[in-house]
Amino acid sequence: MALGARSAMSMRLLVFAPTRRAPTETFVRANLQGLPFEIIAYFGDEQPLSDPGRLAYGLAILVSKALTRLGLLRLATLPGSLVAWCLIRRHQPDVLMTEFGFHAVRVMEAAAWSDTPLIVHFRGSDASAQNRLGLLKDRYRRLMVIVSGIIVKSQPMRRTLLALGAPNDHLIVSPSGADERLFHGADPGRSSPLLVAVGRFVAKKGPLQTIRAFAAMRQSLPEPVALTTKLVMLGDGPLLAEARQLVEALALGSAVILPGLADRQRVAELLRQARCFVQHSQVAPDGDREGSPVAVMEAQLSGLPVVATRHEGIPEVVEDGVSGFLVDEGDLQGMAAAMARLIVEPDLAARLGAAGKRRAAANFTARHHLEQIAALLRKVIQESR
Repeated sequence: MALGARSAMSMRLLVFAPTRRAPTETFVRANLQGLPFEIIAYFGDEQPLSDPGRLAYGLAILVSKALTRLGLLRLATLPGSLVAWCLIRRHQPDVLMTEFGFHAVRVMEAAAWSDTPLIVHFRGSDASAQNRLGLLKDRYRRLMVIVSGIIVKSQPMRRTLLALGAPNDHLIVSPSGADERLFHGADPGRSSPLLVAVGRFVAKKGPLQTIRAFAAMRQSLPEPVALTTKLVMLGDGPLLAEARQLVEALALGSAVILPGLADRQRVAELLRQARCFVQHSQVAPDGDREGSPVAVMEAQLSGLPVVATRHEGIPEVVEDGVSGFLVDEGDLQGMAAAMARLIVEPDLAARLGAAGKRRAAANFTARHHLEQIAALLRKVIQESR
């Protein structure tokens, strides 16, 4: 790189991300705010007339998307890469980082042309959904030649990318982690029989399966307990309407509450009132998978036991029988039994919740995640000089 040496605190990071607006990008924004670098970020869904650079980048990404839909994948790389190359010349970064693999292929050639190290942050569907992997496999192989470092969310995701040629010595597994300042204070041994789920209403999160498992659990409980047990599912998405229909069809009435989206403060408050956290993650019909769900880490850091599935990175976070219970994907009766046990045994919920809190505090905080990313960024910068 044709860059002068900078101090650690003044190293410059140029970030390219697909969108600033979507709720799923909460953790992208958190990463940008928490890294100890001078950060300049461009988002593919911004085209402000007042900023020619951002306007050019947003328009280039629109063209790239159109070319991708036409199947012109090699050509689709050029618009974003050309504008990114101009932005690199303008900002003179020490390192580049792109959020999501599918976005990285839109700008990757700029890193090669400018000899600037590139870090790619894979987050889930970009390394699992078959429609993306099948379409982008050749582009990903090219990306692995260019990239200087990769961040993934789980060991299964790591294995997928290694098979595509990812550099093993510069590939780190780093779940996004939970915010210690916000997620704390749950007391499941003394709480009311409240179960909480947090996440988008999409197939890989399994919201319909969670509702069916809850219905089965209520049938197994003594009637006085069943009548006081509630499930609150925070989130929005394409399956929310179907979830509401299912609640009505199963005659669950007010036992299942679907209030829609909530901010992080509201999520934290609800977790502090709960007995346990539940999520039936699964492989979606299109192959889409979780990484390591942040909501699971937030629940554990709060002090809650977790009932979830043996899906992707979840077993790396939740220890079955130690900090919660894990069941196979599709095992609704197993999930119902695990939830029921935590409802009728509050002392068990307290013990598992305490173990999960210790594990999350040691391994799955946002601070820990940012430290890992910063260390990788410094490593590739040092090696590029």
